[in-house]
Amino acid sequence: MPTLPRTSREVQLATVPDGLPKPEHFVVAEVPLPAPEDGQVVVRNRFFHVFAALRTLIGGSVKGAPMPPLRPGDTLLGPAVGEVVSAAGDSGPQVGDLVSHWLGWREYAVVPVGQVRPLGDVLPDPVAHLGQGGLAYAALTRDAEVRPGDTVFVSGAAGGVGSLAGQIARLLGAGQVIGSTSSREKADRLISELGYDAAVIRGAAPIEEQLAKSAPDGIDVYLDNVGGEQLQAAVAAARPGARFVLVGALSGQMSPRGTGGTAPVELDTYQLILKRISIEAFQGFDEQARSQWLERFGGWLRAGDITFPYVRIAGIDDAPRALQEMLEGRHFGTVIVEL
Repeated sequence: MPTLPRTSREVQLATVPDGLPKPEHFVVAEVPLPAPEDGQVVVRNRFFHVFAALRTLIGGSVKGAPMPPLRPGDTLLGPAVGEVVSAAGDSGPQVGDLVSHWLGWREYAVVPVGQVRPLGDVLPDPVAHLGQGGLAYAALTRDAEVRPGDTVFVSGAAGGVGSLAGQIARLLGAGQVIGSTSSREKADRLISELGYDAAVIRGAAPIEEQLAKSAPDGIDVYLDNVGGEQLQAAVAAARPGARFVLVGALSGQMSPRGTGGTAPVELDTYQLILKRISIEAFQGFDEQARSQWLERFGGWLRAGDITFPYVRIAGIDDAPRALQEMLEGRHFGTVIVEL
């Protein structure tokens, strides 16, 4: 068994920002590594995911949210993949096993056995376990029930969820897939690399006008990662009986105003009624959905039917910068820090 270090470096919140978080609002601190107790394993983190919901936690969280707010001095958290370097007993993960857990943003994590998930070889690349395609898969198969020939609109299509959602919709039989993004460069990549048929660009012209041109016959399914103007445009473009699934609220989380905990939008109730639009919140990602997703994702990856777009940032010292850049929309796909 390898000798454990006495300390570990981790990213802590130093001050609560007024607006979007920047590197100066964090500190990379060296802290003692606690000795593992019975029922715990020590994991040397290899990768962790930088995700938009951290903006909400840093700003004070939202009432009813599954994760508590972050206070100055707290270590950030999030999905991570690492190698077990210390384990007690034979019943749980063993030294050398690759596992995933939720104590990212640190070099080493002491994690209860019940909170680590052995990765096995279901996916060809361990980093792919940090992708958010499982959310998109569950939303499209269970909540929206994508049908062959459907026209599907995905907002935030160049982000962690959207960059996989469009590909999944196509594999499920969608007839047309349209995404929204923030720049012409990203729009071109959505079409050339991820199989989107068309892309609308935030700020180029009203989203409603762009969507009407891309989908003149309307949309059947809307996977919403953003809210705001894009949700309004989807209502205007919806066909009778359209199914909407609300997965994220990037319009609030990426706004320089506020705390990232609200994403207000005004919708025309008459249109919702007349078009019989169903709007459902994402219903979560349980073990059954996770197992089904990993099996299909692994098969699609090995067959070359899907790609996992991600940006790799090297080193924990650059993790705060990675969060800033992700919230400013500079990256394409999932943002990963490699340790």
